[in-house]
Amino acid sequence: MQKVISFLREVNTEFKKVSWPSREELVGLTSAVIVAAILLSVYTGLVDFLLFSIVKAVIR
Repeated sequence: MQKVISFLREVNTEFKKVSWPSREELVGLTSAVIVAAILLSVYTGLVDFLLFSIVKAVIR
């Protein structure tokens, strides 16, 4: 049990050292990640559709 308490104290100490982002930074970075995920999914969908169309044309 002593090891668990020691671990939790060390975790608490490390959390105090963390540089947390401001609300504005958090919103900005979250928005950037969402936009990047949407763009990547659209790109992947278009490439998938294009490759599927090519394969379908070759098979016929």
